[in-house]
Amino acid sequence: MATASRAFPARVVLLDLDGTLVDTAPDLAAAANHVLRKLGREPAAMPVIRGFIGNGVRELVRRALSLTRVPTEAELDDAMVDFGAYYAAHLTDHSRVYPGAAETLKRLKDQGRHVVCITNKAGAFTEPLLDTLGLRPHFDLVLSGDSLPRKKPDPLPLTHAAAYFDVSPAAALLVGDSRNDTEAARAAGMPVACVTYGYNGDEPVAALRPDALLDNLLELLDILEHAPQARDFGKV
Repeated sequence: MATASRAFPARVVLLDLDGTLVDTAPDLAAAANHVLRKLGREPAAMPVIRGFIGNGVRELVRRALSLTRVPTEAELDDAMVDFGAYYAAHLTDHSRVYPGAAETLKRLKDQGRHVVCITNKAGAFTEPLLDTLGLRPHFDLVLSGDSLPRKKPDPLPLTHAAAYFDVSPAAALLVGDSRNDTEAARAAGMPVACVTYGYNGDEPVAALRPDALLDNLLELLDILEHAPQARDFGKV
């Protein structure tokens, strides 16, 4: 059941990808462990890799390699080539859309809201993933980790999306699963809801004190104000 401090106007709804819309951990872990095995290192357990997700794949690979020894930037560059090739070829072997996510996106659009995907994942992975899983048509805008000069937890992607649709950050809502999301939202002056099932390491997401907690993405619909059609949305 959703818990929320209030109802949100959410003229624009921004959603994180990994851990919020899609469970990508199995394929990310497989790619990271492919790199580790190629280097003659022990593979990492799934809970360990899950804790590394959220800051982009370069940081994930850096942390995976650092389980044995902190890599140099040159070593990390080489590892990223292997990771990227493997991950691109196995992007959706085991990744699955979370229950309720696709229906939620459809209903948000039906209500006339603008829907944005904001992720730290590189665009080379984000767009094929959304396309293959059938989610891309639901989004009016997709901002990947390399779409702008800075990514979450910097507020730039959030303020950029709000400005793109000519609303104030306070009239939008970010939905995510981690500290990166709550920090970005606070810095942007945007309310934030967090799903309880995502990737936030060992820290309970409730400890981040988001404005709302969701056990299923469909619960998002219960905490939104009645939506006029998108043409009626103005600068708020």
